[in-house]
Amino acid sequence: MSLVPYALARPFLFSLDPEAAHDLTLKSLAAVQGTPFQLAFCAGRVDDPIALAGLTFPNRVGLAAGLDKNARCIDGLGAMGFGFVEVGTVTPLAQPGNPKPRMFRLPKAEALINRLGFNNEGLDAFVANVKRSALYRQRQSAAATKTPPPMLLGLNIGKNAATPIENATDDYLACLDGVYPYADYVTINISSPNTKNLRALQSDEALDGLLGAIAQRRETLATQHGKRTPIFVKIAPDLDEAQVGVIAATLKRHGMDGVIATNTTLSRDAVKGQAHAEETGGLSGAPVLAMSNRIITQLRAALGTGYPIIGVGGVMSAEDAVSKIKAGADVVQIYTGLIYKGPDLVKQAAMLIKNTV
Repeated sequence: MSLVPYALARPFLFSLDPEAAHDLTLKSLAAVQGTPFQLAFCAGRVDDPIALAGLTFPNRVGLAAGLDKNARCIDGLGAMGFGFVEVGTVTPLAQPGNPKPRMFRLPKAEALINRLGFNNEGLDAFVANVKRSALYRQRQSAAATKTPPPMLLGLNIGKNAATPIENATDDYLACLDGVYPYADYVTINISSPNTKNLRALQSDEALDGLLGAIAQRRETLATQHGKRTPIFVKIAPDLDEAQVGVIAATLKRHGMDGVIATNTTLSRDAVKGQAHAEETGGLSGAPVLAMSNRIITQLRAALGTGYPIIGVGGVMSAEDAVSKIKAGADVVQIYTGLIYKGPDLVKQAAMLIKNTV
């Protein structure tokens, strides 16, 4: 358990504008990671290894992409006990994202709405931050001694808002080239609702073309770097069973190593009438749990046993995390739950999964 209970910090953070609180938290994490002050929020990592996509995950609880878009806080976030941390989404060029305000809390529903729009400092700055992390040095040492790294690192990639959707593949390939040597796995984000037309890449022909190009480039990179980095694809919760089936078949046809289910939702059914409920953007938090679990169950049926699924969406308690495993996920990720519940949720979820599954 962290030395400073999150219950003491949350009222202050929730008194701030959501994006201001987000930025302050990341700035603070970046400042104290690797110092004795890290003890304020660090927790022991639950040892519950699982082999997945050719990797060994130290435990089944990870951080979802979106919290640390620029990879500045890898070590601080890792100190919270995650078995794996995913950072990004990064785009080839820096971009400011959508106009502010663009983050909104819905406390009654334990939810957030965001329309950030892949705001980030660009690929070069992102990779430089990854290489500056202590985890990067630890992973190099682990590789040299053939020992498992203390935590896995996922790098999440997307396209620039200014890039026409018909040229999206070029952006994904540029990002894949840049992050490939430094990632334990790479995530192809085609499911954010906050970049115009991005979700169109989940459609049959577009997905087939994109993943075909990704698969071909991965073969080149694997030869160039002497390692085969797993590739996951992140999908939306706003899909029907037929769409899930097509996506599952396309993932397998192109040799993708796994799927992340799911991103935020456009649905507002669970939050109707609440303040900010009609704001444009993706809804995350408790209302997404059932939607995400439905997609996970459908994916597992379509993909069969053994195909890696990372479950994310609505994990606000240890029991929620277990529900994703029972729905068919192999490991889970947290984002909004960390904001509402604090770092202790990580260890609680990892421990309950270990004792239940």
